[in-house]
Amino acid sequence: MNKNNHVIILVSGGLDSTTVLAISKEKREKVHALSFDYGQRHAIELESAKKVADYYKVPHQIVKIDLRQIGGSALTDDIAVPKDRSITEMSGTIPITYVPGRNTIFLSFAMAFAEITSSQAIYIGANILDYSGYPDCRPDYLKTFEEMANLALDTKGKNNPPLEIRAPLLYMTKGEIVKKGKELGIPYHLTHSCYDPLPVGLSCGRCDSCLLRKKGFAEAETKDPLFYAE
Repeated sequence: MNKNNHVIILVSGGLDSTTVLAISKEKREKVHALSFDYGQRHAIELESAKKVADYYKVPHQIVKIDLRQIGGSALTDDIAVPKDRSITEMSGTIPITYVPGRNTIFLSFAMAFAEITSSQAIYIGANILDYSGYPDCRPDYLKTFEEMANLALDTKGKNNPPLEIRAPLLYMTKGEIVKKGKELGIPYHLTHSCYDPLPVGLSCGRCDSCLLRKKGFAEAETKDPLFYAE
């Protein structure tokens, strides 16, 4: 059986990863969705990830790890999430919402899962245009991880092609991402983007992630189906 159209997709339940999942489904790839319960303060995103996976009828696995033991991020530590920042401020320095090593940890789990499922690629919703300055979203990082992964995996022994790290949204603005999602009929009402949701689950509307999301929908001239606290 040829399994070379199997892929692993990192699914957070957010706008970007859901768009990536829809892009893969359009290509009729056999998707394995992978999410992480890593001690994030916005763990409600996992409910959205499950809803998205159920909507697209793809197998979904949630891996539990505890990055709170490392801390150092507003998402995993008792540190305030920045609010009301301009786009310039977001891209000026690495923000405190950056979780040290997160993408490397996630991609490493996905790499192992890819070997077990004989998957040809790992998809990630990384972006370098409208993003919060995270160093592990850069093209050279993703390329280097791909090279490392193929040194670590037994692809040749299993007669599989080299593993690819795919980031189809890498050079797209948030507006372009929303437009693409609209073309694909993405159920954005199932998604969650907020870093600091209210106890009832309502998005704050003021963190970097909420502001970038709202920017994207405004640029795409499309109504965001989510409600915000303000």
